[in-house]
Amino acid sequence: MKAFFRFVFLALILVVVALFSALTAMRFAIHTREVAVPGVVGKTPAEARRIAELNGFQFEVERQYYSPKVPEGRILSQLPPAGSQVRRGWQIRVAESLGPQRVEIPDVIGQSERAAEINILRRGLDIGAVAQVQFAGAPADQVIAQSPSPSASSISAPKISLLAAQAPRPEAFVIPSFVGQTVAAASATVTAAGLRVGNITAPGTLTSTAPPSVPQAPLQPSPSSIIVSQDPAPGNKVVAGSSVDFQVR
Repeated sequence: MKAFFRFVFLALILVVVALFSALTAMRFAIHTREVAVPGVVGKTPAEARRIAELNGFQFEVERQYYSPKVPEGRILSQLPPAGSQVRRGWQIRVAESLGPQRVEIPDVIGQSERAAEINILRRGLDIGAVAQVQFAGAPADQVIAQSPSPSASSISAPKISLLAAQAPRPEAFVIPSFVGQTVAAASATVTAAGLRVGNITAPGTLTSTAPPSVPQAPLQPSPSSIIVSQDPAPGNKVVAGSSVDFQVR
């Protein structure tokens, strides 16, 4: 029995040693693949790409910014920073300098969104974020604010973001139940809410002593007719101007 336990104990020790060795080898392999990120700030994009690829990195010009210090066409900043220890194959993302700001920011407030975009692009600028908001007193699609502001100086990015007026959403109503009301009362409520009275129908027919083969005239609804069903049904949402149909008896 002692020999058996000794065998199990030795086997466990061997398993632990094997796992430790595997982890050490894996960690060593990972760290031996790490390299220092080369510095590309101040280089041209072509030079920076060549340096990055020679060191086993991918390269991408991600953004462009104005800079009074870094000449146009040179790398302004990079990520990861130079000297960082990372694995081969990582991507170096850089921002390119556009040099000092030389264009005037146009005033596009009051223009339509489309006209503002054309005006911005013609000046060699880019469109940033475009958002819409409901704004009382402004027609739909009109630019009501911009960033940077008109004639701004010392801006960083050649992008102009716009805020445009949004068309007002039609007012919505929850249809109440008109069943049991007279046509006159229900019609007054519908009209007051900005809705329309649609078709008013009476499914029954007038009683008559005429033979069955003779067509009988349908019941004609009157203001005092009682509503027995409606469309849309109670609880449904409708917008202003929608029609409500009634069946009466």
